[in-house]
Amino acid sequence: MPGFKEIGEILSIIDSSSCDEVVLETQDIKLVVRRRGTGHGEASAAEAPVAPAAQPAPTGAKAQAAAAPTPVPPQDAGAGAIRAPMVGTFYRAPSPDAAPFVEVGSTVAQGDPLCMIEVMKLFTTIHAETAGVIESIGAENGQLVEFGQVLFNIKPG
Repeated sequence: MPGFKEIGEILSIIDSSSCDEVVLETQDIKLVVRRRGTGHGEASAAEAPVAPAAQPAPTGAKAQAAAAPTPVPPQDAGAGAIRAPMVGTFYRAPSPDAAPFVEVGSTVAQGDPLCMIEVMKLFTTIHAETAGVIESIGAENGQLVEFGQVLFNIKPG
């Protein structure tokens, strides 16, 4: 049976996608997630596990909070730190034969693509939150990154 961490990861993936509804059913649990305005209720809904002594999982933001505690920021992460919004595989380029989005020393504008994170064949592009110069890159191409891990440090400017 999936735990709170796995459910939180699923909710994070769905939140960063364009899906309006997802139904995940295993032998132990059925999870139904709907976006606001797409049907019943205001937020996400989760049904109780089928296992006899199990308790229903929290829904919506409560499930995310329980599943994904706020990580402790690394000591070297400054105001220009770009963190991984989810657990997944880090890619520096849009395809294996393409040039990386950025290198150390690259100048970026707010909104420029920096990398992609892949989770279960769903690719999410991570964009610069501020304009500046890339000071460091915190992951290697193809590396698994954790939620909250510093991916880039950008010196504002």
